[in-house]
Amino acid sequence: MEFMKLPSELATLVACFALAHAQYPPPASYQNILNSPLDPNVTVSYKQPPDGTCTTAFATQKQYTGYIGIPPYTLAPIQQNYSINTFFWFVEARQVPEAAPLTIWLNGGPGSSSMVGFFNEVGPCEVVQLSDGSYGTQNRMWGWDRSSNVLFIDQPNQVGFSYDTATKGSLDLLAGELYEPPTPPTAGLPDYMYLNGTFGTANSDQQTPYATTANTTEIAAAATWHFLQTWLAAFPQYNPATRSNYTSTTSRYSSNAPVGVNLFAESYGGKYGPAFARYFEQQNQLRSNGSIPSNTTLAVQLESVGIINGFIDDLVQNDAYPYFAYNNTWGIQAVSQTDELNMINDFSGSGLCHDQILQCRAAMNGTDPEGYGDVDITNSLCHQAQLVCANITAPYLNAGYDPYDIRQKLPSPDPPAAYQEYLNNASVLAAIGAQVNYTESSPYVQEGFISTGDTIRGGLIEDLAYLLTQGIRVALIYGDADFICNWYGGEAVSFAIASQLNNYPSQTSAIPLNAPLSTLLPSSYAKAFPAAGYADIVVNSSYVGGAVRQYGNLSFSRIYASGHFVPYFQPETAYTVFTRVILGDDISTGDAVDLGSFATVGNSSASHTDSTPYSPVPTCWIRAWNATCSADDTKALLAGNGLMLNGIFYQKPDARTLPSSSVTAGIPGHPVSTASSSETGSPAMSDGSSTGLTGVYTATNTPTPTMGAAAASGRMLEPVWGRVGPLAAVALGLVVGVGVML
Repeated sequence: MEFMKLPSELATLVACFALAHAQYPPPASYQNILNSPLDPNVTVSYKQPPDGTCTTAFATQKQYTGYIGIPPYTLAPIQQNYSINTFFWFVEARQVPEAAPLTIWLNGGPGSSSMVGFFNEVGPCEVVQLSDGSYGTQNRMWGWDRSSNVLFIDQPNQVGFSYDTATKGSLDLLAGELYEPPTPPTAGLPDYMYLNGTFGTANSDQQTPYATTANTTEIAAAATWHFLQTWLAAFPQYNPATRSNYTSTTSRYSSNAPVGVNLFAESYGGKYGPAFARYFEQQNQLRSNGSIPSNTTLAVQLESVGIINGFIDDLVQNDAYPYFAYNNTWGIQAVSQTDELNMINDFSGSGLCHDQILQCRAAMNGTDPEGYGDVDITNSLCHQAQLVCANITAPYLNAGYDPYDIRQKLPSPDPPAAYQEYLNNASVLAAIGAQVNYTESSPYVQEGFISTGDTIRGGLIEDLAYLLTQGIRVALIYGDADFICNWYGGEAVSFAIASQLNNYPSQTSAIPLNAPLSTLLPSSYAKAFPAAGYADIVVNSSYVGGAVRQYGNLSFSRIYASGHFVPYFQPETAYTVFTRVILGDDISTGDAVDLGSFATVGNSSASHTDSTPYSPVPTCWIRAWNATCSADDTKALLAGNGLMLNGIFYQKPDARTLPSSSVTAGIPGHPVSTASSSETGSPAMSDGSSTGLTGVYTATNTPTPTMGAAAASGRMLEPVWGRVGPLAAVALGLVVGVGVML
């Protein structure tokens, strides 16, 4: 899950809890241990996992897993007296990776691992259960490696596989507490709920257990920039900024610049994405003006920033909670009208959420403008604002609805936690060179961010507006069944971003600082973006997956029938939107357009309604018990009744079911058969079907939707990464078939 389990007063901020490990990881070994080409004090240790560890669409796709080690005090003037060992998992694109864009994926939390996105959403493979109850991997048809090289980063420190110093400890799954050194289990707790393993020293300081990680988004941004400096230098073949063999005709940097980097983030990534991108841009400018040395740093040249169901700005989005809870496009009244009115008052009443957010931001701007979280009085104000604002969502949560999917009551059936069992298998830990056991979320990272009131601090709308002025595409993508980061609030954020740009027109390249605004195009984002209509997102020849408002480099997409984790719920639609964003295309149809003069046409509102689907029976995963297990499950579990096998708890042992023997999957060193290569560039598909492993769909006519479906014909596309020149495209034989996605 994205948000971790919190004290009840903070349940709206971040949810779902830390889960752990049943055994110590084997000693890690790497094929390469190097000093950074840019900073000899920074190390990179990595390997290629054995075939089968993560089954890709094509056997030729390379993967790399490992760590970049950043020593203490590297982030100065930020107070960083601890080591940072950041885990990454990289996968090559299915077609011509040496020419493909690079996409960075970040999950949110704060404190959630990007392995959530890797295995449950956009990665090249997914975990399945086999007939003997064990787990393996199959390729994911709509993984984002279909269109891009993808780099998954566990950040900040102590998240997922990342750590400061590997330390043995015990994890109490029930309490969500980590004890170092290992201790005997709590009396009466089943053995499988108390797991010994290796972790970072997240609780080495009992007064400040988050002392060895970031406690603000700004610190996390600096750490990630330093990580990327070494990663891009160590893997220059995947760094678009240093490749000379393939160029882009749409790049904002120059007409012959390499294709760029795309940053996509989810949930609390609504904070990470804008702040990280702005930090990268500022570092690029410091390199350009000589403030930091250009010979020992690299530019991180962003082309697009995508936010999926992002928690971007409380001042804008918190106002949407009461309206979505009571009157949404699903026809679900999760709260009473009285509750709705009380929620409205909790936001806008005198001295309550709205006012306290403003007080926090005023204090931050005056005392901690850098966002380092080291001013106690400001931290206290912002922390208090979080507590007050959390009251808004209490009626919804008390009604028992899933905060990530209003269509479901808790416990939640989605997404599964099978991948957590897989990642804590000794053979998998060894295969990827993991130094610590896997936990999905870190309560200590979350506690650190809460202590500074990070979520309340703001400035992210301004960051996104700034990115637009630099010619960077900004895409907001929201599933329409999510409550905690609902699409009402996401749409409001899109308008707030546009309103910041009253004098800036649609531009596909950075606006010169000295350019007179009177000489630029007449339509500003503030006027033209709200005036653009909603167009259907045509996903394939028979399906409309959502609605998009797009003007220039700014877009807002509402994705139909999706909860919080859009790529999990609607993989095909999410992939299609993603690919059109990174190519700079019309998100509605996939047509190549000039974004400098493009706007969608359609209705002024996204009024599509839907009905609640059948709710499947949840699986009680012990590593996610507080989100997936019912009260009866938990009672039986604690009483020592029932059966636990392969990470799943069954109240009744005879309720256990296993897949048939026909299910096949790869495990480390034992791959399943996959296609050998896609690099010949032969067409992936010839129609709008969803059976191929490469390609993105492009519509050639305007469909007429019927209950979310639409008729549209497709055409074969030459997707040259970032629009490679036509001669290069012919030479490479690249063809993107009429595909569908995620």
